[in-house]
Order: sequence, then C-alpha cells, then structure tokens
Amino acid sequence: MIGIWANVGAVVVGTAIGCFFKQFLQEKYIETLWIALGFAALGVGLQSVISNMPKSHYPVLFIISLAVGIPLGTYWQLDDRSNHWLSTRFTSKLGEGVATASFLDCIGALGILGPVVAATNGNQTMLYTNAMLTLVCGIIFGTGFGWGMLLETPIVLIWFGGIYLIAKFLSASFFSNAFVVEESIVGGFLIAASGFSLLKIKEFKTLDMLPSLLGPLLFFLFKNIL
Repeated sequence: MIGIWANVGAVVVGTAIGCFFKQFLQEKYIETLWIALGFAALGVGLQSVISNMPKSHYPVLFIISLAVGIPLGTYWQLDDRSNHWLSTRFTSKLGEGVATASFLDCIGALGILGPVVAATNGNQTMLYTNAMLTLVCGIIFGTGFGWGMLLETPIVLIWFGGIYLIAKFLSASFFSNAFVVEESIVGGFLIAASGFSLLKIKEFKTLDMLPSLLGPLLFFLFKNIL
C-alpha cells in the first residue's frame, strides 16, 4: 500500500508547492497556465485514444459507453451539483481542475495496472512512477487552481485503493490488458474533453461524462461471469 500513499502524498506535496508559486504570479499568468493545462490534457487524451484504438478488440464498446454514460451523468446532474457545491467554497473553475487532474493521474496503464502489480507481487515501481507524474501535475494544477486541488486526494486514494483491494482479495485477472485498453480509450475522450473546456474551445460538462467509465468495467465484469 505504500505506493498508493505515495500517490496521495504526491497530490498534497505538489499542490502545496503549486500554491507557494501561485502567490507570486499575477492573474494573467495564471490564465496562461490554464491554457497550458488545456493543451496538455488535450494532447494526453488524444494520445490515449489514438494509441489504444488499434489494440481494441471491441471497437463499439467506447461508443456505447459514451452514448449511455453521458446521458446518465446529465440526468444525475453530476457536473451542475458538484460545481454548485464547489462554487460556494472555491473558484468556479475548480471542478474542471479536479476532474482533469484526476483523469490524468488515475486513468491509463500506470493508474490501473500499478495497484494490480503491487497487490499481486508487491512491486511498487509502477505506482512510484505514477506518483512522480502526479507530483508534477500537482504542482501545475496547484499553481493554477490553489488549495482546492486537495479534493483530488480522496479520489486518488479510493481509485488506487479500490483496485488494489480487488486485485488482492478478489481477482487480479479482471484487470486484463484488454480491459485497460478499453478503459484508456474512454478515459482518453474524457481527458480530451477536459482539455477543450480549459482551452474554452467548447465547454463540456466533464463530470457528467464520468459514468462512461463504467461501460468497460460492467462489460468485462459480465463477460467474466458469463
């Protein structure tokens, strides 16, 4: 579990460092930082989709996941409710920041397979690697969005901890390469959508898209049962 706590600590330390630098930056430079974050998220998201699409054995799965998940999130008003809660305590853009950072830190090969490898053979290398990337993201997002980025810490803990416990006590084989590929494709679209929003090209309610990540999860769950 030490690798998981390393990722949680990376969010805290990175955010603290970012907040330290934030006090020396004028608002116009923080705005340019959001642009940089938008380009980074857009690039990472598109790279995740493009690199994993040729590996997919279920090319329609991501379409179904998005087509079902986004309407569900819209019906549940995940984005509006979370932003309403955040706007009373933090800046209005914080929701985008937390969502984008969480997507970047949690979705992908390192974020999924890291806890699995740690649970099955005790190797923490992938988790430590992800923690280093999370630290860098934490600094950047902390500079842009402030102390509110600490809201990402429970998300990281629940995500990595949940995968670790499932792999440790239930089934590590569930997190196959095929599952990681399909989840990375859907996640890539969510990261790219966050990038478009940060760049103000097109406003997407990224939190409404979260249920889409359940598509590959439920598909492989039922596939394994059947």
